Amino acid sequence: MATSLQNLSDYDASTFIDISEKRFGLVVADWNREITDVLSAGAYDTLLKHGATADNIYRNTVPGSFELTLGAQFLAQHDEMDAVICLGVVIQGETKHDDYICHAVAQGITQVGLKFNKPVIFGLVTTNTLEQAWDRAGGKHGNKGVEAAVAAIQMLGF
Repeated sequence: MATSLQNLSDYDASTFIDISEKRFGLVVADWNREITDVLSAGAYDTLLKHGATADNIYRNTVPGSFELTLGAQFLAQHDEMDAVICLGVVIQGETKHDDYICHAVAQGITQVGLKFNKPVIFGLVTTNTLEQAWDRAGGKHGNKGVEAAVAAIQMLGF
């Protein structure tokens, strides 16, 4: 569903499992840091709101969105890590770099989840403009970080 049709921060928590003992890794791209910090805060606060403890949430930073995949793998390879949430922002520029990055990150994150048999969540904001990115980082379309944390909780209950 298109983000314009549903707020990223709207969800039903009635079926969430107890996550008080679960460990979460946040992998956050440093590129577009002003926005990724907001996404990270949204994910972190959502995990806390639903029972995770601060001691069980590990935030790691990678240089850019392309590096999210390897950062996710570094965390996912640990047996004690229950879910990994990848957060980044790719804004279309004058070249096609965004197509290559988004495709590589989507495939890479999928492969990491399959390899380690645990939720590895795609929390990548992909937009045409900076304004659209802010709209998905707590703006009129909600916060992609919240949506990513919710997806991690839901997948742990699968």
